Order: sequence, then structure tokens, then C-alpha cells
Amino acid sequence: MSSPLVILDRDGVINFDSEAFIKSPEEWLPIPGSLEAIARLHQAGWRVTVASNQSGVGRGLMDEEALEAIHRRMEQAVEAAGGHLDGIFYCPHHPDEGCRCRKPLPGLLQAIATHFDVSLENVSVIGDSARDIEAAIAAGANPVLVLTGNGEQTRAGLPVDSTVSFYADLSAAVDALLEAGP
Repeated sequence: MSSPLVILDRDGVINFDSEAFIKSPEEWLPIPGSLEAIARLHQAGWRVTVASNQSGVGRGLMDEEALEAIHRRMEQAVEAAGGHLDGIFYCPHHPDEGCRCRKPLPGLLQAIATHFDVSLENVSVIGDSARDIEAAIAAGANPVLVLTGNGEQTRAGLPVDSTVSFYADLSAAVDALLEAGP
């Protein structure tokens, strides 16, 4: 049996979000406890990936080189906490481009499934926005909402009978994943 996989959104889950977009490594600031949560997953044998809409590239606010520098900073911070990211997948397109990889469409999550040769059926997708939840459902994955970033607002918009799991932050979501097991 292969290692269990979890997919994390980036902005609002791992790091603080910004309405002005995260455009440089200096603007990337981790949410307290998120790096340690990723480290706990990694140390428990999970594969941890990131799936993130990064339309700042398509909007011309940064180039892919700047985005790669942000991701290097994130990877270094995760490694310094004792963790590892097994992949960073992102959609660089402008929302009006009509691509298939921009969440809430499932294309980015399907690309991760193809890359790791897994079914998304039991994979948790942890995000803070309706886009993340909708993409997880569309891909047949397990949607998990954290209340950091846009999470509180997203939770308020969920149907009363929603079966989406939600947690205060990534650390609490990881605690639940590790307790439940793969």
C-alpha cells in the first residue's frame, strides 16, 4: 500500500492570504502551526501536496520565476520545521482564460492524482474557500474546510446539511487526519 496523500490549498491554509496577492517571498508568511502540521503529516508517512490557484501570474502581477521563489521559501520553511512537500501544483491562469485547472474545476486535483497514480476517493483536500470545497467534491475527494483565511466566510455559506468537515486551522485538521488514519 502506498503512503496516504493529502492535498492542501496554499493561501489561507498554509500561509496568510492577501487581497493584493502574495507576489514575493517576503510577503509569504506562514500561519502559526501550519508548518509543524505539515511536518507531523510527513513524519507519519503521508505525502503532502499543494494545489493552488495563482492567478497573480495570469494577471501580470508576478511572473512564474517570482512564484517559484515564493514556493522555494515555503518548501524551505516546511523543511526547517521537519516536513516535506511532495509536490506543488498550481494554476497560473487568469480567471477569464477558461482553463480546466483553475479551482473550482477539478483539473488541478486530477493532475495530482495522475502524477501520484492514485484515486482521489479517500484523499482529503484541505482548503479555506468554496473553490477548494467544490473542486474536492468534483474530483471525488474528501473536502475539508479550515476556518483560517476565508474559512469562516466559506462555512457561513455552506448549506445547513453540508457534510463538509471543518476545523479551526490546518493543525486541527491534521490532528483529525492522523487520529483517523489513512
